[in-house]
Amino acid sequence: MRKINLAIILAIFTFASCEKETMVKENDLPAEIKTFITTHFPANPIIQSVKDRDGLELTYDVILEGNISLEFNRKKQITDIDGIAKLPDSVIPSKIIDYVSANYSGNVITGWELDNKNQQVSLDNGLELEFNMAGDFLRIDS
Repeated sequence: MRKINLAIILAIFTFASCEKETMVKENDLPAEIKTFITTHFPANPIIQSVKDRDGLELTYDVILEGNISLEFNRKKQITDIDGIAKLPDSVIPSKIIDYVSANYSGNVITGWELDNKNQQVSLDNGLELEFNMAGDFLRIDS
């Protein structure tokens, strides 16, 4: 039993010690990430970018001028966008934009997140709406 506990402790210590954040210069960002930023946020220069390795998970966190934060997964795909103003329509699926326009016409989308099976958007009024991967409305997230 003691050997099993020791093995578990060593495994936890190994994964915990794998956490590593490193600053990444704009020129050293993967091409896919730079292309996404120049395509959708051409007026927002990069302020800071960090490569974050946590155990087996790898993400790129990028902060743009205008208080916009982006997170990309290990495949260099966008998974999270947070801002304080309206996000460009080009980063939100059109079905979600249509739903928000029809049901929350006085509000704008300031955040978007992709998790394993759903998408979430944050509105400027503080509401968070959840959609499936096809863009169908599921619920107001509390």
